[in-house]
Amino acid sequence: MANLKEIRNRISSVGSTMQITSAMKMVSAAKLKRAQDAVTQMRPYAGKLREILENLSATLDLSENAYAEQREVKKVLIVGITSNRGLCGGFNNNIIKRVGALIAQDYSGHEVSVLCLGKKIKDVYKRTDHYYQNDRIEAMEDIYADLRFDLVAQVADEIMAQFLNKSFDKVVIVYNRFVNAAAQIVETEQFLPIIPTASETEAGDYIFEQPKMEIVEDLLPKSMKLQLYKAIRDSFASEHGARMTAMHKATDNAKELQKSLKLSYNKARQAAITNEILEIVGGAEALNA
Repeated sequence: MANLKEIRNRISSVGSTMQITSAMKMVSAAKLKRAQDAVTQMRPYAGKLREILENLSATLDLSENAYAEQREVKKVLIVGITSNRGLCGGFNNNIIKRVGALIAQDYSGHEVSVLCLGKKIKDVYKRTDHYYQNDRIEAMEDIYADLRFDLVAQVADEIMAQFLNKSFDKVVIVYNRFVNAAAQIVETEQFLPIIPTASETEAGDYIFEQPKMEIVEDLLPKSMKLQLYKAIRDSFASEHGARMTAMHKATDNAKELQKSLKLSYNKARQAAITNEILEIVGGAEALNA
């Protein structure tokens, strides 16, 4: 009977876990819809801004721009974007692995610092030599609590300032790009220096009132802030998609486990009843003998 009690306790425990995972799945699904809408609404603006910059850069030499300065790469800053919470499958671990691979392989022999946007990656690198501490950014650590463009722009401004004063020669961003609720792709994007891209669109498609270089110098910082904001927005949507998928799988697994435990319970209960019947029949036969 002790075995039956243990199985009953496990069935109850799995049932409670299933309720929690199911509730977390629904919460993530609701948050995912809002996060996905935010990413979707931002992409047309980002695409048009990129198109204008490509159109301008096709006819200009950006090598003199401070943000496009190509220097010998000695110091590298990796901006790793994860979530503050777990229970989202391999979402955070994939970013941590990619950052580790960049440090060990791509930038081996360089002085590498990791700017941690998200508690999970911070927990990994906080006690290492690669951890990059910046008081201004630390003050805005929990940007997910109130994810707004102006807050992300302050982080981007600080990164850009560190590049201009030559604290770093190269800055890359590692984040999860949102595809759908079940798919997130780990992306590594160069943030600084800017890589000029050739545009197939002819410059005659636009009429510019100001000199083109003035427009570029004004739009480039905005474009970089938008790039970081888009990466964080993508990561935010990907987190909820990954958590929703993980909790859906956890709920299904809990249902299967509960079903298996109930079958085991019924078998054990039937075996116990059979043994009691056999004992009663055996006792009766002994009395009659």
